[in-house]
Formats: sequence, C-alpha cells, structure tokens
Amino acid sequence: MTEVRKIPTTVVTGFLGAGKTSLIRHLLETANGRRLALIINEFGDLGVDGEILKGCGIEGCREDDVLELANGCICCTVAEDFVPAMERLLDRPDPPDHIVIETSGLALPKPLVKAFNWPEIRTRVTVDGVIAVIDGSAVADRRFAPDPEAVQAQREADEMLDHDNPLEEVFEDQLACADLVVLNKTDLLDEAGLTRVRSEVGEQLRPEVKLVPIAHGRVPASVLLGLGAAAEDDLESRPSHHDGLDDHDHDDFTSFALDLGAVSSPDELLARLAPVIARHDILRVKGFAEVAGKDMRLVVQGVGTRLNHYYDRDWRAGESRGTRLVIIAQQGLDRAAVTASLTGPASG
Repeated sequence: MTEVRKIPTTVVTGFLGAGKTSLIRHLLETANGRRLALIINEFGDLGVDGEILKGCGIEGCREDDVLELANGCICCTVAEDFVPAMERLLDRPDPPDHIVIETSGLALPKPLVKAFNWPEIRTRVTVDGVIAVIDGSAVADRRFAPDPEAVQAQREADEMLDHDNPLEEVFEDQLACADLVVLNKTDLLDEAGLTRVRSEVGEQLRPEVKLVPIAHGRVPASVLLGLGAAAEDDLESRPSHHDGLDDHDHDDFTSFALDLGAVSSPDELLARLAPVIARHDILRVKGFAEVAGKDMRLVVQGVGTRLNHYYDRDWRAGESRGTRLVIIAQQGLDRAAVTASLTGPASG
C-alpha cells in the first residue's frame, strides 16, 4: 500500500509587530513556483494581515489560498476554527504543496502543534517547522515585543483566549517550541547590542535550533521551508509554561472597527489620527484607507503614535471603498469621542 504524502506545514509565531507578515510576504516572493496556502490568525474586526497578503501582487499568491481565522487565538480555537480550516485546504482538488500558518502574537505554539495529532488531519499533514520571529531591538530593551501594551490589548480583546501567561513566559514558550528563530530588526541594533541579544537568546534554544539575524523579514523560502522537523512527534522536547496550567483571568481592553469615507491625502489622515491617539491613549490602529483621486488602496498601521502607511494594490472593480480602521485601547475608551474626532475636522 502506498503511503500518502503528508503536506508539510510551517507555523510562524511571534509577537504583534515582530515582523511575521513581512517575513511571510518575502517567503511568497521567493517560493519559486511552490504552491503555498496561508492560514492567518487575524486579530480584531478587520482582516488586515490577510488583506495585506492577498493584495501582495505576487504571482501564485491567489486570494483563495489565504484563509483568515478571526474568532480568537488559534491555539484556543482548535476544534472550532483550526481543524476545519486545515480540512478545507486538504480537501481541495488541488491541495497546496505547503501550508504556512501565521499565528496571532498571543498564541502558544505547543498546543497548536499538538493539534496536528487530531484524527481528522494527523495522517495528512506534518509540522515541517516552527519559526519564531522576534524583534531584536525590543528584546535588547527587555520588552520582548515592540509594544507590550498593544500585545496586552490584543490579549484582552480576544474573548476566546484561555491563557494569560506573562509576556516573558509567552516569549520563552515561542523559543522553546521553535525549530528556527528569526532575529528580526537587527538594523536597529549596534554591534554590541546584537552580540548581547544573540547570546542571550541563544542560551534559551535547544542545541539544534539555529538563530538567523535579519532585517525587514527578509528570509528566503529555501531557509524557512523544508526543515523536516515533524514537530508533532517531538512534543516532549518542547516545554511550555502552559503545560498543566488552568485558565487565568483577563484584564479589560477593548477594540472596535471604525468606517470613514475617503481622505484627501495620507498626511491628512495621519494628522487626524495622531492627536486622537495621544488624547485617548489608543494602543494600536490598523486598517485601509481610500485616498481621493487615487486608484490604489492605502494600508495604515500604527503602534501608539508611531504611524506608517503605504499603497498595497489597486481597488478592485465593485469593491467597497472607504477608510476602515481597527482601534485598540484600554477598556473605558470613549468610542463616541474617538469616532466624532476622526469623522470631524482634520484638527481632531
């Protein structure tokens, strides 16, 4: 009897802002014809990461190859979301050559790897490798994530999340489960800082795990794919702080989606956002904007008052245009005041 080939799957972990989406986009650019499918564990009411990848314009990056799981942290919604999504990909007439999963920044990788042993999928897929993407400059500052408050907001806005480990423990879980660690944003470190971070992170890794220092998420597919780890069969060597722990309580954070009309320019939108973010202590903003007179869609992303933007693709025929943002902040945010400020005069 011929053994059925298991489809390899790569799990990409890392905190919000570490550079997972940039890494996956570069992976797509260097796939060399390999048919990839993506599962994006998006956070919030608007599928921003998935939309960025769908709009990448890369040959072979078909829109129906990107599945978004927006109902909560992927490691906490295995039965409801993850396994059915995998089955949808595996049951296609032309299943992908390789599956890439971008977890939310909160996901503990070990429970997700365990899910590959579920009866519905265990004979059909294997975990080729777990990739942990870390922000080198944040780790150097002992913050682990570029904006811990934004990560915490992401945590508390996820009603399905059933773990509340401290940030450092989640970071350690990601490293402990990794088959390859990508040390991103090394361009923000001097030589001494890079040496220190490489040493400190390296001490936490299993002997066989490599640390790859890079900038802007630029790691080719030839490095990321084909690790052959079969991680689902190697769980004992991947300890987790969450092993055997009960559920934890949640603090109060909130998020909501805001629809605006077209803006006159990117600068006008950012000028409107900045004072509102500062006044209401908004932690995270991300979404898309329609710029008057432009045929391309504008991507807007911000952590605190640090905002950036770029055009990703043309608006599609029949596509609903406008400006749609997700706002993340602590509970108690005056949504009416934020909405009034962002829909009123540009002065905020």
